[in-house]
Amino acid sequence: MGRIKTTLIKRNTKKLVKESSDKLGTEFKANKNAIKNLAVISSKKLRNIVAGYTTRLMKKKKADALQ
Repeated sequence: MGRIKTTLIKRNTKKLVKESSDKLGTEFKANKNAIKNLAVISSKKLRNIVAGYTTRLMKKKKADALQ
């Protein structure tokens, strides 16, 4: 069982992926640095949660494209 993401995290992450998917990828560390430049997120913990969810969405998007 994983941790449940809040609506705020999901909404903002999906918006980031939709607007700037060319700057995001499937690597957590790269996404963390990209999000630092793309969005204003107040805390390190929230930035890491958004980066992790972004990584998950990008991996899913890549897997869907291969099928």
